[in-house]
Amino acid sequence: MAITKTTEIAKIEVVGEYKAVQVRTDTVIKEDGTEISRSPHRHVLHPGTLDSSDNLVAADISGEDAEVQAVANAVWTDAVKTAWKNKLIADKSKPGA
Repeated sequence: MAITKTTEIAKIEVVGEYKAVQVRTDTVIKEDGTEISRSPHRHVLHPGTLDSSDNLVAADISGEDAEVQAVANAVWTDAVKTAWKNKLIADKSKPGA
């Protein structure tokens, strides 16, 4: 009886004005080649964060699957990064931020 566990990218979506990259991965458990369990997990990637001087620090996507990296690099243009940076700066000045 052989049990295997793999992780598969099930879906990559680009959402919204700031091109958030949503990734769904599935953990798949198989017994003798027959799937017995599938558990989804989602995470969202944004172009970056602000440092203490309000400079945009690019998101570290080096640990992501090559396909996810390719999508993020394609949609996170300079214009998108600038818009995201401006949004983050504007959000800082909102009450409760």
